[in-house]
Amino acid sequence: MRLIPAIDLKSGRCVRLYQGDFDAETQYPVDPLDLAQRYQSLGADWLHVVDLDGARDGIAGNGAIIRQLAQLKGLRLQVGGGLRDADAIQDMLDCGVFRVVLGSAAVTHPRDVAAWFGQFGAQRLTLAFDVRFDDHAVPRLATHGWRTQSQLALWDAVAQFSAHGLTHVLCTDVSRDGALNGPNLDLYTQAMQHFPNIQWQASGGIRDCADLQALADIGVHAAISGKALLESRIPVQELQAFLPSA
Repeated sequence: MRLIPAIDLKSGRCVRLYQGDFDAETQYPVDPLDLAQRYQSLGADWLHVVDLDGARDGIAGNGAIIRQLAQLKGLRLQVGGGLRDADAIQDMLDCGVFRVVLGSAAVTHPRDVAAWFGQFGAQRLTLAFDVRFDDHAVPRLATHGWRTQSQLALWDAVAQFSAHGLTHVLCTDVSRDGALNGPNLDLYTQAMQHFPNIQWQASGGIRDCADLQALADIGVHAAISGKALLESRIPVQELQAFLPSA
């Protein structure tokens, strides 16, 4: 399993939100480019970048920084946040981003997203499905920076794109995001059982090396970690097993 460090950008700063709440923001006094280079020096070969302004407003707000990050040699970027049309996707790919993350568009404009798999290729797209659980323990999608709750179940959302070559899915349990209370192992176990051919990326709650190992044992393809890495909660020597270039 590959560990992919996450950098969340808001108004040009590195931040973390608690459970997706824009009013529960923690700012970190570190330059995004310096942070990316730090992660690369530890052995990371991928970086997950979220434009939170774009996720909230639908208009990219941190494009200049993302373009800088995309020029780092030997580091592939996976970028999301407000990318809701083909022009926005093409712009990201043209500036050096390797894979674009689509979230809300997959719920609100599924036909367009299905067409983009043909246009851009399955290896250049990741679908981000952020979930909250209903009273019957069914994971249902949250969209638009997690402010809108959909009734679409995660399993139905994945199924409708399977025929179009869907390969990469990033799934976040919103209740775990930024909480450092452990990933939802049951969610990812179910995900692997429902769709074993999908390369699942787990996000939310990772706090230590034991969490990373538990996800690896399930068979998750990648783990996205933001807060735990930002706050140096996991010793570097324990991270190295999950960082390909360490």
